[in-house]
Amino acid sequence: MLEIASLSKRFGGLVAVDDVSTTIVAGQVNAIIGPNGAGKTTFFNLISGTHLPSSGRILFKGQDVTRLGADQMARLGAARTFQSTALFDRASVLDNLIVGHRLRTQANLWDVLTHSKRLKHEERLCRNKAREALDFVGLSAVDSRMAGDISQEERKRAAIALALATEPSLMLLDEPAGGVNPEETEGLAELIRKLVKHGVTVCLVEHKMNMIMKLADRIMVLNYGKKIAEGTPAEIRANPAVIDAYLGSEHAEV
Repeated sequence: MLEIASLSKRFGGLVAVDDVSTTIVAGQVNAIIGPNGAGKTTFFNLISGTHLPSSGRILFKGQDVTRLGADQMARLGAARTFQSTALFDRASVLDNLIVGHRLRTQANLWDVLTHSKRLKHEERLCRNKAREALDFVGLSAVDSRMAGDISQEERKRAAIALALATEPSLMLLDEPAGGVNPEETEGLAELIRKLVKHGVTVCLVEHKMNMIMKLADRIMVLNYGKKIAEGTPAEIRANPAVIDAYLGSEHAEV
């Protein structure tokens, strides 16, 4: 689904991502791991269109998207969540999600000024899509609550629902289980499996190794911006360079 060739990003003299090549395989859970400062979030910013690369090439479904911005990537079907879940805390959970499907609509300023039939139809469509996404992630019961009043785990689910409302084929999840307890982490892992089962390819950055080793089909490991390993969870656990740089002996294959 996504082919990355020799991707690099420099910020002045700092090389945050250094000549990384990999493939995000359709229909799978693809994970990116590594120590703090390894370049994981910068790599996500590059493939989602948030940052433009210094060099390299990105193909999404065979199309060169190297110079496209985040809004263009979203329209092509690549949705993104962030480490810090930013919601409008004084709006309802449902109202937060209505904006997600807007990128699939056509209403313009004239439609707004005239309260056109197209605007009314698209507003109903966005609301319905938001409700569908909330139901999918298990948040229908809190749709009318203020976003500022829901739990951290519910905020994580809401962020996934917001991305889902854009109708993506690829979802990029940046630390989807950050700040939640082990039971909630397992619930979020089940939600990710559900996404893949329903046709959404997932690529995630996550520090919770127990979750990643059970969930991921393939893992890429970054360290100081470079790819140091790639493979199945079993191959990654057995890789001496990964154990030394990040995992430690407690995650190694016995």
